Amino acid sequence: MSVPFRREFPALLILLFLALSVEAQCTQKIADLPAAPELLGFRMGMTKEEIKTYVPQTVFGRKDEFGVVKTTINPSFDPKIDQSKFPSVRSVSLDLLDDHLISLWIGYDETFKVQPIEDFAQLVSTSLKVPDSWSTERGRALQLKCVDFQLQVSTIAGGPSLRVINVGAEDVIAERRQAKEEQNSAAEVETTKEPEITADKTTKVYYQPNCDGAKAVSEANKVVFKNIEEAEKAGYKLAKSCH
Repeated sequence: MSVPFRREFPALLILLFLALSVEAQCTQKIADLPAAPELLGFRMGMTKEEIKTYVPQTVFGRKDEFGVVKTTINPSFDPKIDQSKFPSVRSVSLDLLDDHLISLWIGYDETFKVQPIEDFAQLVSTSLKVPDSWSTERGRALQLKCVDFQLQVSTIAGGPSLRVINVGAEDVIAERRQAKEEQNSAAEVETTKEPEITADKTTKVYYQPNCDGAKAVSEANKVVFKNIEEAEKAGYKLAKSCH
């Protein structure tokens, strides 16, 4: 009995590892995130008006062409802000898409109760009810990918920081950028394209785009060429009125 068990033991370890990995995956959705203390009363999807009501000192900039507006709140430096709402918080950055919160970044100072980044990540996992299965990203920063959002924790200016990102909203912004680039490219092609040449098949003459005679050619007699070279190859001559 012992020999078969030894043969099967590595396979059992692999199955156990795979089972634990599946269990560790974050199946949480952004709509189900609890109102954790570390989120400071903010929640993903908040409207611009709701944020202004919560923090009246918030000032929003102009919305860009993709529907994004960003702002930063500095509780540590603005005495008008209710400090009791933001204990040990240096600054808060907010990104909104179509006037709804899609990205929240909170930077705590060195007085925050948890400092080591690994311990802070564990605290966030417990508070937001997500698996403590963070991966390393760019140095010592840690990241956790869930169904439709991501969490990132890192140490900045001596204190821990937390960022919550709505992945679906980021995809919308990327799609809008792509559509804008395609629109610009199409417009550029249209601008650089040579203007078409209007010709009269009865008189066998063509008119340059800036020549008024082209407007007098009837639809029945009108011939259109891509360029002057094409018109002349077809036997057409430049109208005298265009000289």
